[in-house]
Amino acid sequence: MSAASSDPRTGQLSLTGQIPVTRTGQIPVTGQIAVVPPRPTTAQIAIANDPARRPDVLLRRRMPPGHQISAWWMIGAFVGVSAATIALMNFFPA
Repeated sequence: MSAASSDPRTGQLSLTGQIPVTRTGQIPVTGQIAVVPPRPTTAQIAIANDPARRPDVLLRRRMPPGHQISAWWMIGAFVGVSAATIALMNFFPA
């Protein structure tokens, strides 16, 4: 049987002597028992269908049925985006 030594720099085992091979050319693994860990038990998880928690919606708030936002929010958003665009365009020469 071959003697094995460990390289202190890498910790890798190096075999000295003749390596045993089978008729097919494979190196047999001896002294090691393959332990297969048990597979975890899995089951389906019931997911509550909550429309306020959909992954494609960010910062959604629940409002009472029939609630509408004020038109002033949209007017303010338009004015804010317009002002920001004009302010940024002032950085570029004409």
